[in-house]
Amino acid sequence: MKYLAYTLLGLLMVSCQSEKINQTFSSPDGKVKVRVFETDSNQLAYTMNFNGQPVILESTLGLELREHGFIGKGLKLLSIDSTGKNELWYPLWGEDGVVHDRHRSYTLHLQHTDGLLLNIQFRLFDDGIGFRYEFPNQPGTEELIVDNEYSQFRLTGDHTAWWIPADYDSYEYLYQTTRVSEIDSSLVDGSLLAATTIMEKHAVNTPFTMKTEKGLHISIHEAALTNYPDMTLRIEEDKRTLTSSLVPSTLNGWKARVTTPFRTPWRTIQVGQTAGDLLESKLILNLNEPNKLSQTDWIKPGKYIGIWWEMHLQTSSWDYASGKHGATTAKAKKYIDFAAKHGFDGVLVEGWNTGWERWISFPDREGVFDFVTPYPDYDLREVANYAQQKGVSLIMHHETSAAPRTYEQQLDTAYSLMKELGIHAVKTGYVGPIIPEGEYHHGQWMVNHYRKVLAKAAQSEVMIIAHEPIKATGIRRTYPNMVAREGLRGSEFNSPWGGGNPPEHLTIVPFTRMLGGPIDYTPGLFKLNLNEYKEGASVPTTLAYQLAEYVVVYSPVQMASDLIEHYEGHPAFQFIKDVPTDWDASKVVAAEIGEYVVIARLGKNSYDWYLGGITDENARELNIPLSFLQNGVHYEAQIYRDADNADFETNPSAYTIETQKMQKGDTLLLKMARGGGVAIRFKAL
Repeated sequence: MKYLAYTLLGLLMVSCQSEKINQTFSSPDGKVKVRVFETDSNQLAYTMNFNGQPVILESTLGLELREHGFIGKGLKLLSIDSTGKNELWYPLWGEDGVVHDRHRSYTLHLQHTDGLLLNIQFRLFDDGIGFRYEFPNQPGTEELIVDNEYSQFRLTGDHTAWWIPADYDSYEYLYQTTRVSEIDSSLVDGSLLAATTIMEKHAVNTPFTMKTEKGLHISIHEAALTNYPDMTLRIEEDKRTLTSSLVPSTLNGWKARVTTPFRTPWRTIQVGQTAGDLLESKLILNLNEPNKLSQTDWIKPGKYIGIWWEMHLQTSSWDYASGKHGATTAKAKKYIDFAAKHGFDGVLVEGWNTGWERWISFPDREGVFDFVTPYPDYDLREVANYAQQKGVSLIMHHETSAAPRTYEQQLDTAYSLMKELGIHAVKTGYVGPIIPEGEYHHGQWMVNHYRKVLAKAAQSEVMIIAHEPIKATGIRRTYPNMVAREGLRGSEFNSPWGGGNPPEHLTIVPFTRMLGGPIDYTPGLFKLNLNEYKEGASVPTTLAYQLAEYVVVYSPVQMASDLIEHYEGHPAFQFIKDVPTDWDASKVVAAEIGEYVVIARLGKNSYDWYLGGITDENARELNIPLSFLQNGVHYEAQIYRDADNADFETNPSAYTIETQKMQKGDTLLLKMARGGGVAIRFKAL
């Protein structure tokens, strides 16, 4: 529903027979300015300023097309369309109950010297821009092969950067903190990854976040990734220029093959005075199309538990032949009983279906999994019926072993079965190198596969939680059944085999990966000393840090990922039971990327606020003004904090629960241990 909207429409006919292109565009409040022009060599380029400061210096635009060559020079400007929008819209779920879309849009209608028509659209918000290439319908150009894209982002300096490498198959890396000039994929460790393809040494994946010497925060990403490969960024020899580099299809020898009319994804540049400005921005969401689903009552945020962590602890197994199969009917019922007792919405069961004996070691993984046939000790229908009787939703699990053609052959039967059983959520997985060889997780072919699965899921009223996914680019607005995805080094790396995620990790993630969208991080580990599973193994955070993850890491579906026996009777478990997963407002209260982050969120249709704060390997004290609380409301602050002697290495489980009466205008001292955190429920009285 639109609350306030206006549209400005103008058509400016420009004759460019003898004059070079030179246009300047502004955002609604004038903070952001973009100049689009032709260089002396007739190359189309742009610059971007924010609050009078240059953000992007002269940067070229263009693509390499198989049949037309380079489309970035020799362009004639035919006309410019300008439109504007000032609109409030209401997400089905999200970090905020209302989203403000306020922008100005400018479309340059261009013609190449060989007659090809091309549009370049710029959309300017008060906190950044998006631009994209468009190829309209035109005679004789029904199909285009994109061999390269040359969208540049020339920086004003050697900024501090937080990055992961441009891997065609994985995003599961710890973030590096270096200068842009120091970016080098040899700094990262991908030895634990099931699939990894790094072809460029000096290139990064997006969102790519930076901080200038003057303190300006910048992030480059993309929005509405559809029928096109993932955009990575190559660092050129001058160490200041970033150029779009598309994930290829080495099987077919191109980057993308499209039919007209066609629009590339938006290339986005977000800018803020603080790190929090980036996270609170709605630019990515606003560059996506509105919700396309007519019926959405089956899309419901919530919390879940599952038969999952025990496999990573290696006390049970996904496969039946091992003799320690985890997904049994009896165990599933036990988890369902626990969920019903403690108010959890769902139970995930991994390893329920046949095929796990050879899912990753078998040379040809085509045809390995059957997505409708359970193992002998797991009665799927009985478990589904039992869950319904208990008022708990079952979450299906589809591990494809990176053989998407096998999965596509079974989509109809697999999703029909879920609909028949009343199952409205599935966790999908794509572990391993993609089959067929020559395609990659992040190439156009797989982008289209992920979308095909999402569309099929919507037809069957199923929400998708995708692991080993394509990165998030705001598609959740258009298809709100895309509720969460992994796309980062998740909590499973805290298991004995993974070596742990250092405390710094999640102080970076909100300002990098999470700018794209919700994360299925699987938080909430309570048993932090894992010595009984592997000598010397531990989860490198405090318990209070684990609680804070539920507020810091956003997802509309959050898992309590530990074994249920580690929660039973534990006083701190109350916070996990209380914390919502859907919000009316979210505020970054304090943050320094890579050091600490404090986020507050207002529960949906509630006066209760929740706060999560985490720190890196350094203990920290922060004075937090409670300016986000409602006027005139008194609160009981239920505080779960690190004990005075807590330490993520020596005493991670030490915590304290205390209460205080508080209201707007008060200041709260947060004390966080090394690798520690704090989680607070501000309960309205």
